[in-house]
Amino acid sequence: MEANSAANLPLKKFRAGAVCATVWNNHAKEGDGEYKTVSFERGYKDKDGVWKTSNSLRMGDLPKAALVLQKAYEYLALGEDAEA
Repeated sequence: MEANSAANLPLKKFRAGAVCATVWNNHAKEGDGEYKTVSFERGYKDKDGVWKTSNSLRMGDLPKAALVLQKAYEYLALGEDAEA
């Protein structure tokens, strides 16, 4: 398998309960540039008990969202090797 065809794996995940922020490394479409992005989701079980994800938050999720997003920011701003 070629390196370019490998799945894009997350660099780091920050989780607080069902809320998760994931840091990704991305490659520019043109040139050799790279940049990082952060995705955000909340996990939940539907009425049939199947796990799903959503970008919508309930009021009780907001403090957890702030925490995981702050941790993702610290990871990016302080460098990948810095541990908080």
